[in-house]
Amino acid sequence: MSKVVVLGGCGAVGSVAVQTLAACEEFSAVVVAEGNAERARDMVAADRSGKLSFVPVDAADSGSVRKVIVGPFYKTVRTVLTTVIEAGIPYVDVCDDVDVTLDILAMDDVAKRAGVTAVIGMGASPGATNLLAKYLAHTQFDETHSVDIFHTHGGEPIEGPGVIGHRFHCMSIPIPMFLDGTLKYVSYFGEDGIALRQSFDFPLVGKVPIFPYPHPEQVTLPRYLKLRQVTNKGSVLPIDYYQLTSDLCRLGLASKEPVDVDGRPIVPHDFAIAYLIRERERILREAGFGERRGCMSVVVKGRKAGAPREVRVHLASKSGGLGEGTGIPAAIGVLLMQRGKITAKGVLPPEACIDPEDFLALAPVFLPKHTGGKEGGGIIFESVAADGSITTMNL
Repeated sequence: MSKVVVLGGCGAVGSVAVQTLAACEEFSAVVVAEGNAERARDMVAADRSGKLSFVPVDAADSGSVRKVIVGPFYKTVRTVLTTVIEAGIPYVDVCDDVDVTLDILAMDDVAKRAGVTAVIGMGASPGATNLLAKYLAHTQFDETHSVDIFHTHGGEPIEGPGVIGHRFHCMSIPIPMFLDGTLKYVSYFGEDGIALRQSFDFPLVGKVPIFPYPHPEQVTLPRYLKLRQVTNKGSVLPIDYYQLTSDLCRLGLASKEPVDVDGRPIVPHDFAIAYLIRERERILREAGFGERRGCMSVVVKGRKAGAPREVRVHLASKSGGLGEGTGIPAAIGVLLMQRGKITAKGVLPPEACIDPEDFLALAPVFLPKHTGGKEGGGIIFESVAADGSITTMNL
């Protein structure tokens, strides 16, 4: 029996990972490594498995991380991964920032020399998206031309400053898109980024606008699959809330440079986050949003037996949204590592070291079952005919 440590174990994603891992017989102890002591103690007190314990940690301090090890957030992932490699500890994270991903992929040789397996980006997008794209490319196509990844979610009970700050970050940096066989960078607010905006009809959610996202799949998937295009687009629900976030960022309120207001320094970034947290509650209430929900879709196009082919796979949830969609794949990655299914050494994206069929074998155990049609949750496979008609597939 083994112990697993989840850094940030009380957050929207971390708490789901904690609960999922505590339900696995492979782990006798799950340590909640968390800076919020009160919330962590409440989680441990409410636990019925008898496996949870709490250790305080500052993820920005390598000495603190060294005492507990494992699990990332985008601002601290370099510190965490460096410490993990030095300690020789196997590692899984959910890092979805492409700029950070490029930095930590450069640590691959160091991890190999240390004999460490570090699986990065093992959440929803990236993570499940990478593995689903690989699975479809290998099983449904003779030639794979494009992978387009779409995602949306909303209504989570937790939407803290870190989540909103990360959203500002995603709207502010150059966004990679693999187009016509070349990695290109577009601007979220520029003409090239605006040209890539579209709408997509998600199961459970319906048709919503989606926007370019700077996730790592556009960088890593072309390294392992022969493709001409990889894109990533998403949004947050309600769409009015996402649009308000976008507007504040476009107007410069994501800036961390203080502004003098009647002799007082005001940081636009801090004001914007506090304002969005307040307005989100109003928008959710006025929209009558109801239960949290979300969907992530992977659309793969290519050729099969000489004919054009399009296959879609959706991961839809009525109850978990961001936390469930990201935390469960991360927990499955940890479980696969514990079971000896991930053996490669180095800093690796999921498609480089995980057999998609191993992931899919476990996914139905932890994810909601699909009940059919647009109202069902779980993993949904669809084939799209030349006339646009859609048929549900059993894979």
